[in-house]
Amino acid sequence: MLKNLFVSEVRLKILELLLFQPKEELHVRAIVRKVDAEINAVRRELNNLTHIGLLEKRQSSNKIFYTVNTEHPLYSELLSMLAKENGLGADIIKYKDSLGKLEFAMISLAFLKGRTSTPLDVDLFMVGNVNFENASKIVKAYERKVGKEINYSVMTSEEFLFRKRKNDSFIIRVLSQSRSMLVGDEEKFYSII
Repeated sequence: MLKNLFVSEVRLKILELLLFQPKEELHVRAIVRKVDAEINAVRRELNNLTHIGLLEKRQSSNKIFYTVNTEHPLYSELLSMLAKENGLGADIIKYKDSLGKLEFAMISLAFLKGRTSTPLDVDLFMVGNVNFENASKIVKAYERKVGKEINYSVMTSEEFLFRKRKNDSFIIRVLSQSRSMLVGDEEKFYSII
């Protein structure tokens, strides 16, 4: 879907590579290998992304290294869009029908940026009449793929609403973190009805 939105498939591959690894610096040849594209096309797109300020470059001897500018105004939105196309976010959207009546699903932007989770963090939060067994299968498959544990929570709509109205500390933490909505309307997710 995003390749129809973006003019260049090479640009999309570069964004996928660098946005999910904001602390990693890669030199041009490493980017060429990872995105499997011609060096001239990669250089052109790196120049375009650097020109708009989304990427930063640093030269060290004869190599140029690129990293994502996490302060760029579009960074979080692009990361959110890419999360819906790749990884755990894409899996939740793809298998939404097998998850039951999913009212809301959100994934933490800090998780997408590579944060190392603590037991207090919520990487994925789902609300509704969710088939927990299928949700668990999706999460476990992703955990095996990336080699790290995902902190997730599933709640019924009634429990979520009750806990929101009671200003439950867990729900307040979930509502206050930056997120990408995978399913449902963010305003309805946040509001107390």
